Amino acid sequence: MTNTQVFHVDPHHPDPAAIATVAQALAAGRLVAFPTETVYGLGANALDATAVARIFAAKQRPTTDPLIVHLADATQLARVAFDIPPVAPRLADRFWPGPLTLVLRRAPHVPPNVSAGRDTVAVRVPAHPVAHALLSACDLPIAAPSANLFSRPSPTTAQHVLDDLAGRVDIVLDGGTTTIGLESTVIDLTQTPPVLLRPGGVGVEALRMVLSDLRVPDAPLVTDAAEAAAAPGSQLKHYAPHAPLFLLRGDARTAVQFIHTVVSALHARGLRVGVLIPDEEFPDYTDLRAELVGLGPAHDLAMIGRYLFARLREVDSLGVNAILVRGVAEDNGGGLGPAIRDRLFRAAEGRVLDAADPTTALQQLLRLIDATTK
Repeated sequence: MTNTQVFHVDPHHPDPAAIATVAQALAAGRLVAFPTETVYGLGANALDATAVARIFAAKQRPTTDPLIVHLADATQLARVAFDIPPVAPRLADRFWPGPLTLVLRRAPHVPPNVSAGRDTVAVRVPAHPVAHALLSACDLPIAAPSANLFSRPSPTTAQHVLDDLAGRVDIVLDGGTTTIGLESTVIDLTQTPPVLLRPGGVGVEALRMVLSDLRVPDAPLVTDAAEAAAAPGSQLKHYAPHAPLFLLRGDARTAVQFIHTVVSALHARGLRVGVLIPDEEFPDYTDLRAELVGLGPAHDLAMIGRYLFARLREVDSLGVNAILVRGVAEDNGGGLGPAIRDRLFRAAEGRVLDAADPTTALQQLLRLIDATTK
């Protein structure tokens, strides 16, 4: 086991001495968890195949799931990619630093294990001051997926990182809670027209102001575990708590009735249920024998997104046997609605129940519960 060091830094003005020490560790091939504006990343020198392999080992991540390479600024793109299309600098000017990842042609000197053996590479420039200071100090491209055990909810605090990876990584750079809380949007620029591979912190409406021909799939991209994925986070099971999570489709009134029915049925079996709901719906569940955790105000998708993974971890920590959550409504222009729905769909491993058909939905849920508790 590794003795994990923790460096606490001001998120806005990180201590240069601490940053220099951590940058030296990265250059020496060590693993460093650090904050970005999206989630905490688990970083290693992207040009060092051995260091990159340590990321997969620490996270227990399949090598078919590619990593995102982080740069200090857009001028470094040519260090990791080639045959860069003209639209890439335009997107960089508009969205970098920020939560947008571009899939480009991988430069030959970038190790194949960064990209699951594919000839592409996913790249972004993060906006977080700590991440920027670290990238500038080490002057290296840093490969960094989320700093958690594979398939679990992503970490938005240093404590989340330690909960999953203490003893598995060398250093955790604690820069406080991340501000967006959802991973970056991923666009594949090696296809014509460009394709949205993962919704995230930059919405489609904003992207189409630069990429008018962006193709947006009708359903979440799901990659088989044995297949080399085009983008991280595309497997069906991802961001998942330990307890089985069920995503409910239906309006608030329908959900209230269905959730009461489900909780009663599971309580009769001696099972504890966690329920994730918007804050203003708590009065509808005061009589419920369940663990209630608030997602935030229903109208504030930025708030829900920022704390979504933390809430998933919180409800899981309460010792529940099942978790129910109602999907969020369409966003109001901020663009986070699709990203939140994508994360919940994968956290539920595709288990979506129609609360408007309660009899069928309850039967489905009970069958799934029986299968997961055997």
